[in-house]
Parts: sequence; structure tokens; C-alpha cells
Amino acid sequence: MSSIALTAPTTRLRITTRGRRVVAFLVSLPLVVALGLVIVGGGSALASNDVGAPAGTFAEITVMSGETLWSIAEELAPAADPRDVVAEITRLNALPGGSVAAGQRIAIPAEYAPVD
Repeated sequence: MSSIALTAPTTRLRITTRGRRVVAFLVSLPLVVALGLVIVGGGSALASNDVGAPAGTFAEITVMSGETLWSIAEELAPAADPRDVVAEITRLNALPGGSVAAGQRIAIPAEYAPVD
């Protein structure tokens, strides 16, 4: 009896261009989802109410007609450099242009808060 060895034909697995795109999509999908969650989570941190200051470390005042941040800074802290006071008020209130409007409520750092 002769023995015939049966061997399965060996074929190389080849991936098509479409297959590469599908694999790339499946690999990148969790990364895109994770990045989206980081962006959404980071945005909510920026929109929180504390704006970088712990509760109770600031007072609020109402801007009167004709007042500017500079005039408010000079009035609240006459001995301090107005530029520093304006910078702190701007940062605390996240004011984009450094300008205020009459009737606007702004937070003042506790160290400069007027004594009632």
C-alpha cells in the first residue's frame, strides 16, 4: 500500500483595500469616542460656576453707568496696582474683552471686596 500524504493547499490571506479601510475604521473608532468624551468632559469643566475660585472667596458688585474695570480697580484698591486688580477681576469673571456694561454683576476677589 502506498501512502499518499494529503496536505491542504496553503493560501495566503490577502486583505483588499476595502478590508484595510474597515480595519482602520474599527481600530480608530474607540479612539475617536474617547477623544469626544474628553472634549465634552473638558468643556463642562470650563463651564462650571466656580471659574477657578473656591466658593466664598469673592464678593459681587453691580457695575454702575460710566464705570470701567480700571475705575472699579482704583476705587476698590487704591494702594494696589490697578493693572493687577483688573487682571484678577477679568480672570475671575472670564471676561473676554476686559469690558463691562452698566448693570452687569461681576465678582470681586475677597481681598478687594468693599466693606459694608
